[in-house]
Amino acid sequence: MGTGNVQLEQLRIRGLRCLADVSLALDPAINFFVGANGAGKTSVLEAVFLLSHARSFRSGAKEALLQRGVPQLSIFAELRKRDGRANRLGLGREGVRWEAKVDGASVALGQLVRECAVVCFEPGSHALIAGAAEERRRYLDWGVFHVEHDFLSNWRRYQRALKQRNSLLRSGSTASDELFAPWEAELAQCAQQIDQQRQAYLELLRPRLLASVTGLLPELGAMELRYRRGWSDDRDLAYHLREQRGRDLARGHTTAGVHRADWSMVFEHAPLREHLSRGQEKLTALACMLAQAGLYAEHHGEWPIVCLDDLASELDQAHQAAVVAQLQAANAQVLLTGTDLPDALHGLPARVFHVEQGDLTRLL
Repeated sequence: MGTGNVQLEQLRIRGLRCLADVSLALDPAINFFVGANGAGKTSVLEAVFLLSHARSFRSGAKEALLQRGVPQLSIFAELRKRDGRANRLGLGREGVRWEAKVDGASVALGQLVRECAVVCFEPGSHALIAGAAEERRRYLDWGVFHVEHDFLSNWRRYQRALKQRNSLLRSGSTASDELFAPWEAELAQCAQQIDQQRQAYLELLRPRLLASVTGLLPELGAMELRYRRGWSDDRDLAYHLREQRGRDLARGHTTAGVHRADWSMVFEHAPLREHLSRGQEKLTALACMLAQAGLYAEHHGEWPIVCLDDLASELDQAHQAAVVAQLQAANAQVLLTGTDLPDALHGLPARVFHVEQGDLTRLL
C-alpha cells in the first residue's frame, strides 16, 4: 500500500489503570514504549485498542480498567485519515456504560469503532489458536463488521432473540410453539445472514492467511481452513431449534446457532491443534492478525493501526525483523512495547517513550 494510511496523531488517556493523565503526540510510523513490567506500557496500547473495540484485549474484569479510586476513564484521540481529514474521537466510561463521541457529538459505540481500526498482537494472542471458540468468533466478526455494513444490526437482533429464547428455556415454561416459534424464526433469519457473511469473509481471508502462514511457518506444510457454522449443514436453523427444544429445556440454554460457530486451520504436518508448539501457536496467531490487517487495507485503502505488545518476549529476532519489515513496507502506524529496544528497531526512525509508574517521557 502507498503512503497515506490512517494514523493517530494525538492521544490523551485519563484514569486507565495506572495512567492518571497522559498526553502524547505519536509518530506516523513507529512508536516504541519502553519500561519495566507493570509501568503502564501495555495500558497505552490498551487505550488505542479500546477505541477500536470498546473492550480490552486483556482478559479479566472490566472494572480493572479503571484506576483505583477514580470514578471514570476517558480516552481522546485525533485521527488523521488518508485524505487528510482529521477526526476527534472520544471514549469515556463511568460505572458500566461506555460513551462514545466523534468530533464532539455523541454517537453509538458501533460508529466510533468503525472510525478507528486497530489490530493487536500480544502475549494472550495464542488463545486465538489454542483457546475457546469465542476468541475466534470475535476475530471473525471484527473482520465481517468492517466489510458488511448491516452485520452489527443483524448480530444485535440475533443476540436479543437468543436472550429471549434462553430466558424462556430457564423459566421452565412448556415448550409450546406459540411461545418459542416467533423467537426461533427471528434467530433463524438473522443466523442465515450472519453465517453467509462469515463464510464470505473467510473466503476473502483464505488466500491472505495462506500466504501469511506460509511465510511465517513454512515447516507446517499445506493449510486448510475449516468452518463450522453452529448447527447441522443440511437443515434450517428454525427446524433444528424446534427439534432441540426438549434438550435445550433440560440444559437451560440454546445449543445451536451462530453463537456456537467456530473455525480452524489444519496443517499438513500438524493435523491436530495439540501438535502445535506454543511458539507455533503464537506465529499462527500473528499470521491471522497480519492477514486480517492486509485484507482490511485491501478493502479500505489503508492499513489499520497495529499494536504489538511485548514483541521481543513473544517472537525470536528473525520473526521480529520480518514483522517490522512487513509493517514498514505497508506504511502502517505501529505501537510497540518492550523492556528494551528490540534489535529489529535499531537504525529505524522511531519515536521512543519511556514509561515509568504511569508517567510517559519522550526519549527520541
